[in-house]
Amino acid sequence: MSDTLPIHDAIPDLLDAVRREGRAVLMAPPGAGKTTVVPLALLEAGVFEGKLVMLEPRRLAARAAAERMSQTLGEQVGRTVGYRIRGDVKISAATRIEVVTEGILTRMLQSDPSLTGIGAVIFDEFHERSLNADLGLALTWEAMQALRDDLKLIVMSATLDAEPVAHLLDNAPIVRSDGRAFPVETRHLPRPLPKSTRLPDATAASVRQALAKTEGGVLVFLPGEGEIRRTEAALRPDLPKDCHLHTLFGAMDFTAQRAAITPATSGRKIVLATSIAETSLTIQDIRVVVDAGQSRRARFDPGSGMSRLITERVSKAEAEQRRGRAGRVAPGVCYRLWTKGEEGALPPFPPAEIETADLAPLALELAAWGSPDGTGLAFLTPPNAGVLTEAQSLLHALGALDAEGRITPHGRTLARLPMHPRLGHMLAKAGPNATEHAALWGERDPLHRSAPTDLSLRLEAIRDPKGFAARRAILANRGVIERIRSEARRLRGLVKPVQCHLSDPQMAALAYPDRIGLRRPGDAPRFVLSGGKGAVMDETDPLAGTRLIVVTDTDGNPREARIRQAIQISEGELRELFDNDITWIEHCAWSKRDGRVVARRQEKLGAVVLDDRMWKDAPDEAVARAMLDGVRELGLRPSDAARRFIARVELLRSGGADLPDMTDAALMAGMEDWLLPHLTGVKTAADWKRFDLLDALRARLNWAQMSLLDSNAPAHFTTPMGRKSPIDYAGEAPEISVRLQEMFGTTRHPMIGTTPLRITLLSPAGRPVQTTTDIPSFWASSYQDVRKDMRGRYPKHPWPENPTQADPTLRAKPRKG
Repeated sequence: MSDTLPIHDAIPDLLDAVRREGRAVLMAPPGAGKTTVVPLALLEAGVFEGKLVMLEPRRLAARAAAERMSQTLGEQVGRTVGYRIRGDVKISAATRIEVVTEGILTRMLQSDPSLTGIGAVIFDEFHERSLNADLGLALTWEAMQALRDDLKLIVMSATLDAEPVAHLLDNAPIVRSDGRAFPVETRHLPRPLPKSTRLPDATAASVRQALAKTEGGVLVFLPGEGEIRRTEAALRPDLPKDCHLHTLFGAMDFTAQRAAITPATSGRKIVLATSIAETSLTIQDIRVVVDAGQSRRARFDPGSGMSRLITERVSKAEAEQRRGRAGRVAPGVCYRLWTKGEEGALPPFPPAEIETADLAPLALELAAWGSPDGTGLAFLTPPNAGVLTEAQSLLHALGALDAEGRITPHGRTLARLPMHPRLGHMLAKAGPNATEHAALWGERDPLHRSAPTDLSLRLEAIRDPKGFAARRAILANRGVIERIRSEARRLRGLVKPVQCHLSDPQMAALAYPDRIGLRRPGDAPRFVLSGGKGAVMDETDPLAGTRLIVVTDTDGNPREARIRQAIQISEGELRELFDNDITWIEHCAWSKRDGRVVARRQEKLGAVVLDDRMWKDAPDEAVARAMLDGVRELGLRPSDAARRFIARVELLRSGGADLPDMTDAALMAGMEDWLLPHLTGVKTAADWKRFDLLDALRARLNWAQMSLLDSNAPAHFTTPMGRKSPIDYAGEAPEISVRLQEMFGTTRHPMIGTTPLRITLLSPAGRPVQTTTDIPSFWASSYQDVRKDMRGRYPKHPWPENPTQADPTLRAKPRKG
């Protein structure tokens, strides 16, 4: 092996750490040589038995690493060093080092958690924080802890902070390699690009500037294939004759990829690349980097219900990695398509994919592993619990998880398919006929944005591009259509034929069981979706009047999404497909609009109501429970008698008596216990207005409590005439109101326990005359003044000089003869 790479200085420490601890975190900058040197060094030192598996985030990097190591050994790929990527495998019985892409390790672990025959696992470029890398590390670490304490584990990274990773792996040793790089001059734009400037045009202009002012190969970073193609088209017409233009992105042919990373034999090489060239690959003759400042990342797209590649500004860490590519072989120059001032707004690091991507694939893998919520697994960034729960709900709808969250046999079938569970479910049920749908939803819309929402139009354009162009006055993107057709052909090789034949709407419903839409009543085309959310369609769209649709794409608005793609489906097609999922639901609910309990029997598919009827014989308890919601809206509304009862109870409770809490908050919170049994026959707001709470409140007290209440806080005061006057306990003291004459003869003031009863004495007309808590004192003092006033106003009523000796009365004086 060559001794010229910087990583060689760190190899002794790395070997020592792996022998001693069985694990290590290796930090080495891009270009240090870790990808091709470390696996061979471990093999040569005999650190592991069996095979070493090294994970690479991209297929091109995996193949290139295997080829480079094989070249170092003087062998063909597939002997000592081989690779395993999607659609291509080169290994043999002699293979000791196997370079794989990340999803393949997950499949290996799921089928054999003990990783039989594997002695070491390396996670390369872990700083990219892909979802598969995070999951693969968590599963590998648990396998080591539970089954394979002899397994060696190395995590290699270029920019990630090593401490959290080392801590995750039980304080694994950290080994650092400083690397070696030449100085790179950074040139920013003098002013921000105008918003009207197309990125490919601005990038092409920077490349021309670099060609005129620098020497050596030029590596250009662009976000995706589309920008690469447009930049290539902008450069080719006036490209100098000695310049060789190459493109480099994940979906292209490997022969063309190899040509892009092979040193030029003459002239200058220009490579237009995606972020695939940031870290995993070394392009030897690059002296200049042109960075367009954008990158594509997988983010969950609520519109499609899956992850999509979204274009975003690069992070500072990514920009530094790109810049470093210019200083591998000699001093270099980096052109950045942003100003120095704009650089401060860049995020420090890109987000981990587990924070932004759709978690349905992760939820399926966790269920297959036997840990549905990921509890106990070593995630550097744990999955968000709410997002994971939402993903599990989708898997339930797809039949991949059972009611307890365990994976089903169908779920295991989906876990083995290298695609989103939505698409895997559709392909497993519908077979090869659904491959066009799956390929379509993995791409951007092939029709112009002004096209109607109808999915059938997209399928027509894919199945018959020429005929579609002749029949329809709708613009279609031929490049996108060809990519969809090519992907559909590839998927056909993965899918087994099935016996049933499903329609296009049924296939869409298989992938989107949560997006079956029923048009709401009314003029505006609004739909309620089976998953419980709402969606709206443009009024001019041909599908706007359709009763039932399947929505396959929206703008992602969480409140009411606008439909971008859908297909009409008949009720018969739904019933044929979801017969076991369509159920009759009987329910009572309080209708705020109607002011009454509404009892219905509904035939439902999720939140979609296919049939709705009155539930005439709804049980009394169901009606009463629904009425509780009405009470919560209308309020308790106690009668005067009920209020007095509540006040009596609260008076004794405040003194320490063991009685139920009858504060408003407690009564509302406990209605199911005390009020529900008394609501039979109460169905409307009018019924509730007539309802008296007193009996329900009294029923809360047992016999002993009622006795305590009646003796210490009686409901009534019995006047000297034997008439019962209700006592009001709502004020500071217990209070009654009685006619003054009814208290004649009273010589001791009435008491409630040790508290004097507050008495408001009334005139014969019922108007307040005096309020007192001491009747004898009133008779002896104020009464004479009151008597004078009352005799003048009510001369026909008796007003004795000594009220203590008079008989109580409510009558006037008898008429004379």
